Amino acid sequence: MTNTAQQQSHQVVLITGANSGMGLETALLFAQKNYRVYGSVRSIAKGLELEKVFAEKGLSMTPVVCDVTRTQDVNDAIRMVVSDAGRLDILVNNAGYGLVASVEEGTDEEFMHQFDVNVFGVLRTCRAVIPFMREQNSGMIINVSSFLGKMGLPLLTHYNSSKYAVEGITDSLRYELSPYGIKVHTVAPGLFQTGFVKNGLKANPSTTSPDSPYAEQANILLPQVVEKINQGPSPVEVAKAVLAVAEGDTQQARVPAGNDSVYFDKLSRELTQEEFELNVKKALSLI
Repeated sequence: MTNTAQQQSHQVVLITGANSGMGLETALLFAQKNYRVYGSVRSIAKGLELEKVFAEKGLSMTPVVCDVTRTQDVNDAIRMVVSDAGRLDILVNNAGYGLVASVEEGTDEEFMHQFDVNVFGVLRTCRAVIPFMREQNSGMIINVSSFLGKMGLPLLTHYNSSKYAVEGITDSLRYELSPYGIKVHTVAPGLFQTGFVKNGLKANPSTTSPDSPYAEQANILLPQVVEKINQGPSPVEVAKAVLAVAEGDTQQARVPAGNDSVYFDKLSRELTQEEFELNVKKALSLI
């Protein structure tokens, strides 16, 4: 075993939202690569289910009960990992969900919860882990954003804006933490075949009602999103992108993952904002 492989085999990673989809595939891949993996879940029952999945594959993983909307949960989880493993080298902020709602019809409760999970959850975990990484003078934070973290779509305004915020957090933290040897990256997935439609999307009933003024947009856009997720590529590709960042195989600050993300990322660099939005409308039959 090379020195690099030996170092990696002892590295400690915490992945939030590790019980399904991209988080699960990322946890499995890191475990296969001999990282010491901790996966955050929202309940003891989910933790036991996750342990079983890993055990059946002959892999090791330690579940950590943590609701990212609860500060005490987050602080306790980070302290537990550091106490148990002696250090924490990599934090992967993957926990999140998407709200389908027009801005007109979205409720206070809906958009506050969207940001509580997707944005404030990231801030909480970063805030909790930074002192330990700063003391180590090393570490890495990988925030899982979305291809929608750099572009808009109708009826996903709350989700998109939450991912824009994650991108802003990541870009600012890179400056803030670089003096302490802490690297900060974004991985921005496109649409992948995950349980996101069933478990990761929540819809405002008014927006999805036939009586909504946005019914026409919903009828055009949402079936496309659902189909692209249900028929999409394996989320293993996202896990590979996260691993490439963790192992230094890519130095990109922001790594698009998947065809959708790569395509729109390239397009956004080549066109004006107005041209880009026109292309998005054409691609999604919104005009």
